[in-house]
Amino acid sequence: MCFNLKPMLPTLVFEPPAQGEWIYEIKYDGFRGILDWREDGFFLWSRNGKDLLPKFPELIKFLKENQEKVASWLPLTLDGEIVILENNYKANFQQIQVRGRLKSREKIIASALERPCRFLAFDLLSVRGETVTQLRFKDRKKSLRAFCQELGFPLSPSLNIELIQYVPYELKYKVIEKNMKDFNSEGIVAKQASSVWQEGKRTTSWVKIKNWKIVSCFITGYDEDNGLYRVGVYKDGDILSLGNFINGLDPNTKQALRTAVLNNSTQKIKAFHSIHPAICLDLYYLEWNADQFREPFFKCLRLDLSPENCTYEIFLISDAAFPSVVEISHPNKTLWNQNDVKKIDFLRYIRKVSCFMLPFLENRLLTVIRAPHGEFGEFFYQKNKPNSAPEFIQSMVHDENDMIICNDVTTLIWLGNQLAIEYHIPFHITNSQYVSEIVFDLDPPSRDHFSLAIHAVKIIKKVLDSFSLIGFVKFSGNKGMQVYIPLPENKFTWKDTRVFTEFLANFLVNYDPASFTIERLKKNRHGKLYVDFLQHAEGKTIISPYSPRLKSQGLAASPLYWEEITDNLNPDEFTMKHVLERVNLLGDPFNQYFNSKKKQPFQKILNMLLEGDNSLF
Repeated sequence: MCFNLKPMLPTLVFEPPAQGEWIYEIKYDGFRGILDWREDGFFLWSRNGKDLLPKFPELIKFLKENQEKVASWLPLTLDGEIVILENNYKANFQQIQVRGRLKSREKIIASALERPCRFLAFDLLSVRGETVTQLRFKDRKKSLRAFCQELGFPLSPSLNIELIQYVPYELKYKVIEKNMKDFNSEGIVAKQASSVWQEGKRTTSWVKIKNWKIVSCFITGYDEDNGLYRVGVYKDGDILSLGNFINGLDPNTKQALRTAVLNNSTQKIKAFHSIHPAICLDLYYLEWNADQFREPFFKCLRLDLSPENCTYEIFLISDAAFPSVVEISHPNKTLWNQNDVKKIDFLRYIRKVSCFMLPFLENRLLTVIRAPHGEFGEFFYQKNKPNSAPEFIQSMVHDENDMIICNDVTTLIWLGNQLAIEYHIPFHITNSQYVSEIVFDLDPPSRDHFSLAIHAVKIIKKVLDSFSLIGFVKFSGNKGMQVYIPLPENKFTWKDTRVFTEFLANFLVNYDPASFTIERLKKNRHGKLYVDFLQHAEGKTIISPYSPRLKSQGLAASPLYWEEITDNLNPDEFTMKHVLERVNLLGDPFNQYFNSKKKQPFQKILNMLLEGDNSLF
C-alpha cells in the first residue's frame, strides 16, 4: 500500500443523480483523513499529507487499546472523516476547526477529554496489506462493515465511546434526504456503486449535494481588493450586514455586478465601495454565524424583489430550516419581556435542540403547556390532540384523551407554532408498563434557595457512585434540579423503583434534616428543599430535557455536566440563547444517556435494598 495517499474527492452538484446505481451517505463535516494502521504503528494522513494524529490524542489512545484486537486485519487503510459529532447525522464544523487550531499540548489533551473526536470510516482501501481500491465501492463497503462489526465498532455514527465508527449508506435518496433535513446535516455524498477508488482525483463518480439554505438579500458594497460583495437585509428600518460572498458568479454576472456597484457607489473607503440597497439576489449557504455565511454561493439575481422585501424576519425563518409543511405565524410576537424573547427566537431554539430533545419525547404520551400570549396571558395544559391538527400529528388514546406523540421535528415545530411552551413526559414509553428511568425532583422553596438543590445533587452523586449507578443531572428550568437514572427498558416496575426512590429520599432527610424534607404540604416545609420522590409514579410527568419554561422568563430545562455542579452555578444563566451556546461549545451533557441504560447494575442494588443490605453504600 502506498505511503501517505491523497484522498479521492467528490464533485459538487445541485441535484441528485438521475440515472445509474448510486449509494447515498450523509456527509459529515470535519477533517478528511486516511487512517494507515500497521503492526508497528499508525498514521492519519490529511489531504495535505500531514499526520493529524498528534492533534487527536483520544484517537491515539483508542488505536493503541485496539491494536491487539485488530491485529489479524493489519496492515489496514481506511478512508474517513475526523469529526466532533453534534448529533448522529451532523458534525460540528466550527468546533473541529477550533480543535484543529489548538497548539498547546495541555489544551489539546483537555479538549480531547471534554469532547472527544471520532473517526467516521466510509471506505476501505487496503486490508491485511492487500490493496482493494479497484474493487467496486459497494464491495469495499461490505468489507468495511464486516470489519467494524467483527471489532464491535458502531455501525452508524453516534456518541458511543467507540471512536472508530462505520458510515452506513442508503439506497433511496428521499430517505436520506429527510434525515439530512431533519438533523441539519451538511449534505449527502452520492457514490456510484461500481466506482473504483481514484487517488487524488475529483471525480463525478462521487458527487456531493449540499444541504443548502437560501437567503434573499441585497448588495451593500464591493471590495476591489478581493472581489468580495457584501450583502444585507433590513432590520427595524436599518441595514443589517449578513456577510460577504464571491463564489458562484459566472464571468458575465460578475462583471455586470461590479460595473453596477462602481457606477452607483455612494462612498469609497480605501478599496471598499458602498451602495444603497437596490440589487437583490439569492445566495446559497450552509450556516450563518451572526456576521458571516459559511460557504456562500451565488444562486441568482432577484429582479422580482425590491430591497424592502429582504428582511431579517424572513431571513430568520428560512435560516431555521423549519419543515415546509408548517407555516410559521406571528414570528415577531413577544413571549417574554426579559431578554426580549420573540416567538421566532423560541421556535429557532426548539428547532436547534430538536435532535437532543426528541429522543426523550419519542413514543411518550405528551402533555404540553400552551400559552397563546406568552407570559402576558392565560395558559393551559393540553393533553388532547386538537381536531384541527394536521394528519401528520400522531396520537394515542389514553384515559379517554387522544394524546399527542411527538416523534419527529415536524410535530415538534407544529406544536411550537401553536405556542406549546412546555413539554412534559411520563417516565415510560407507550405500550409499556415498565419504568424507563428514575428521576428525583429536587424542589427548593425559591430560586434564592437554589444552593439547597446543589447541596442535594452533590449528596446524590456520592450515593450513585457508591452503587456504581450512572446518573445525569439537569436544571429544572425554574428553581430546582432533577437527577436521572436511566434504566433498561421493559424490566423494572413502579414497585421496584419505589424501593429505591423512597430509600434515597429518606436517606437525604436523615443525612441533613435541616435542609431536606419529604413533606408534601408547602406550609410544613419550613424553608427546606422538598425531595419529591412521589412525583416519580405512574401517571405523573416531568419536564423534558431542553424544554423552555413559561414562568421563568424563558429559561430552559438544561442538562448539565456533573463537573458544573459547584456553588457558583447560577440558574438565571440558562436562557434559551445560553443553552444553544452551551451545546455548540460543550455538546449535549446527556449524550450517553441511552447508551447507559443496559450498563446499570440496578437489579443488584434493588436486591440489596430488599434484603436490607446497604453494605455497598
